Amino acid sequence: MHKSIGVIGAGSWGTTLADLLAKKGHRVTLWAFEEELVAEMEQSRENSIYLKGISLSPNLSFTASLQEAVQDKALLLFVSPSQVIRKVLSGALPYIAPGTVIVSASKGIEVETLMLVSQVYEELLPADLYGSFAVLSGPSFAREVAMEMPTAVVAAAADPLVAKRVQDTFNTPFFRVYTNSDVIGVELGGAVKNVIAIAAGIADGLGFGCNTRAALITRGLAEIARLGLALGARGDTFAGLAGMGDLVLTCTGDLSRNRSVGIQLGQGKKLAEILGGMRMVAEGVKTTESTCLLARKLKVDMPIASKVNDILYNDRPAREAVIELMSRDLKAESL
Repeated sequence: MHKSIGVIGAGSWGTTLADLLAKKGHRVTLWAFEEELVAEMEQSRENSIYLKGISLSPNLSFTASLQEAVQDKALLLFVSPSQVIRKVLSGALPYIAPGTVIVSASKGIEVETLMLVSQVYEELLPADLYGSFAVLSGPSFAREVAMEMPTAVVAAAADPLVAKRVQDTFNTPFFRVYTNSDVIGVELGGAVKNVIAIAAGIADGLGFGCNTRAALITRGLAEIARLGLALGARGDTFAGLAGMGDLVLTCTGDLSRNRSVGIQLGQGKKLAEILGGMRMVAEGVKTTESTCLLARKLKVDMPIASKVNDILYNDRPAREAVIELMSRDLKAESL
């Protein structure tokens, strides 16, 4: 059954998912903050800023009006950067109809409150709307999905019926959607993997090899799992698509913005210079700060994330941070 859907956020991932849904026959309205981007997409059927070279479905419509994108929709997909979700959701809230399924595909931890994105939704949404809330996460570069390369992701919701509705809405022959009930675990894996991806990029930028990357991915996963368990997530979630799957992709793929930031840091560039040359958001930069603050609050040991934070915000030389990581007290392998 085809639905009326609003997609909030026209970055690469929001545009890709809006296009995927429109190609399935859903009536999709894509909201962009920038009016000039809306005009361009209407005229050229392409998002040349965030998804250059991909022709968008003729079933897809565009708007700069949040009310138009949200009102009378059966499902809303929010794909705004995590640090602006509170503002965007607050603006959308008066227009959301009762019974609307709300899906978050944003990845991060709010710096000011140390809330996961789902916790921001729980705080702002009425109870009945939050009962129809889900998150969508997993190893999925937007461009590869837009090119219809086989991809698998996870839809997580506390209510299995909501998860199933999201699964049915998004699943296609090339975009396979699994369900999960562990909202915190799925969301946290998608957020903190960006921090570890910066670390992996730093190692690449320093000229280190596959041994180093494998160690960072494995021990990085242990850090993510430790934080997740402290927040009430299930341990097995981190062995799945939203945990190990997304972590491997983001730490190794050339399309990873967070890994790219890390590579440049490892090569000696300053953070301000790197970010000044980027149009798209590297969520891991802000998420590193919030992750370390949250870990400190919960007394969770996250040495890799801590060193990335030192490099990003305390101007710690990358090679020095690696030496400090490798010189810590010896211990048994464990979470």
